[in-house]
Amino acid sequence: MKKIPMVMLMLAGLSSYAVADWELVNDESSLHYVSIKNTHVAEVNSFETLSGSITDEGKVALAINLASVATGVPVRDERMQKVLFDVAQFAEAKVTGQVDLTAVSELEVGATYTDLVSLKLSLHGVEKEIMSGVKVTRLTNDRVLVASLEPVVLDAKDFKLVEGIEQLREMANLPNISLAVPVTFSLVFKG
Repeated sequence: MKKIPMVMLMLAGLSSYAVADWELVNDESSLHYVSIKNTHVAEVNSFETLSGSITDEGKVALAINLASVATGVPVRDERMQKVLFDVAQFAEAKVTGQVDLTAVSELEVGATYTDLVSLKLSLHGVEKEIMSGVKVTRLTNDRVLVASLEPVVLDAKDFKLVEGIEQLREMANLPNISLAVPVTFSLVFKG
């Protein structure tokens, strides 16, 4: 029986396609949502500070810093932080879940696959299960892109945000602000 040199075993363990913990790269990631006011006026907004990871067991954890909301209007950002999200009490929204990393570990660079994942969103003191279609692309040996296939539409009623939306509507003297909020994401993880 031939002995395999220890160095070869160590190199095999460091294969670029091995499953390992993946950390979110904030500067290469984005999370956007669309707010709709006056029935027909849609505005794209985002959050600038995201953090998260996927463990080698497939546990997903994503934190969204709600104070990093970016609407393009500083006074609106401040109102969103204080009135809608109440960042003093609820600083972050959190997404958790479990994914199968086998398909990721088998992807060649440039290859993609799609999946439907079940996640839990914790926002404003409420936790709710959401489903999201995702497209996963291996960008390099140590980078993976996870992007929404279609918007995830959240209902503000589900997260006790109606009162805050109504206060924002009154402050801005608007006839209406939609309670349906489409959300998209593009998340880069480094392994």
